[in-house]
Amino acid sequence: MDWRLFEEKLSKRMEADHIPGAAIAVSKNGEVIYQKGFGVKDLESMELVTPKTIFGIASVTKSFTALAIMKLEEAGKLSIDDPVIKYLPEFRISNIDSMESIKIHHLLTHTTGLAPIRRREELNKFHEHLTYLAENEHPILGKPGEYLSYCNDTFLLLGAIIERLTGRIYRRYITEELLNPLHMNRSTFSIEEINKMDDVSSPYVYYQETEQFEKQNWPALGNYEVGGGIRSNVLDLLKYGELYVNEKDAIISKKQLEKMQTPYFQINRNSYYGYALQVTLDYHGFTLVDHGGGQPGVSSNFGFIPEQKLVVAVLTNASDVPAKDIWLEVVNTALGLPIEGKYSHLEPTVELPDARKKQFVGTYQSEEGTSIQILLKGSVLQAKIDNQVFTLRACDKTTLVIMKTEKQIRFYFNQNEEPWAAFFGLRMLLKTSGN
Repeated sequence: MDWRLFEEKLSKRMEADHIPGAAIAVSKNGEVIYQKGFGVKDLESMELVTPKTIFGIASVTKSFTALAIMKLEEAGKLSIDDPVIKYLPEFRISNIDSMESIKIHHLLTHTTGLAPIRRREELNKFHEHLTYLAENEHPILGKPGEYLSYCNDTFLLLGAIIERLTGRIYRRYITEELLNPLHMNRSTFSIEEINKMDDVSSPYVYYQETEQFEKQNWPALGNYEVGGGIRSNVLDLLKYGELYVNEKDAIISKKQLEKMQTPYFQINRNSYYGYALQVTLDYHGFTLVDHGGGQPGVSSNFGFIPEQKLVVAVLTNASDVPAKDIWLEVVNTALGLPIEGKYSHLEPTVELPDARKKQFVGTYQSEEGTSIQILLKGSVLQAKIDNQVFTLRACDKTTLVIMKTEKQIRFYFNQNEEPWAAFFGLRMLLKTSGN
């Protein structure tokens, strides 16, 4: 493996994408084959990142929660096919009459039928969140299992189930049953513990308008820690990844681990969502299993290639960084593939009549905050995302592709051939204004 090209490319990317620091680690067959820190963990002290530097891992936390649910199922405490109200009888969502239809499986796969809703990080107890869900009207996409739409507010209910069944607070259960047995000794939910540790990164947001970095405080998150509260380092994440690719010293059966990697819901041509893990089939003959995360001052990606017993972790201390792209470049390097390789082959280009192009025009957004504006300039479709404008092309009559990144935006049309939602970033964004 020649890491020089990867390191050169990462160095250029860090400068172009305003990434203060990053850490990378790779293991194969249980042995660490690459570990390195890049850049600085703090722009004031200018201390260098090391492989032991602690970062936020954000939504990579979700697979730990899913793993805890798998352990409880293996112990006979629950079934993933059980209705959520069996364990949380007060669980209600306005506009859904049959709450029995929402299973634990739907929480794990983000397929409850609820669109992303407004975050309430001040809610710190699960009964408060259950009240929030019950007493407010929220946009409904369809029946459970019909649509995938990333929803932190239903995923966090898995933490409530864990607490009800174990009698332990969520973070204590995860720490005692997962982090400690896996010897992840520099991984924690606790901001107090973070403040007592050495070699900890500072999270940053870069503002294009001022061309300045702004240091962030570690967010308390409240109930959202179920889906994003762990702070860790790349070497600890390798220990976690070994659980999936090597059977020895397993704290859970192979059968339960395989359930997490089952492709339950199709995302695009060759990628699917499992239980808090994304599964890409037949990537040059390999299976890629990974999950990313993002918070203010955090961009992360973790995953593994089962056939090669390869585990890869990427952590950075900046928002909106393409950590998933960096992760794939590490994978390509480790597998001896061209570093520029992408998750899937380029989608075809389809020419659409102007009348069809006009149908896409409008604003699509979620209550969580994500927003996309589709514009038509002459005969060219564009997407405005976070004040940046990207040129689009069509790959079929319902899907547009951002040409710079090859990321897809899939649109859902009603019987009148009018789009009512756009699927982007694993979220269904509802159309709020037309052309």
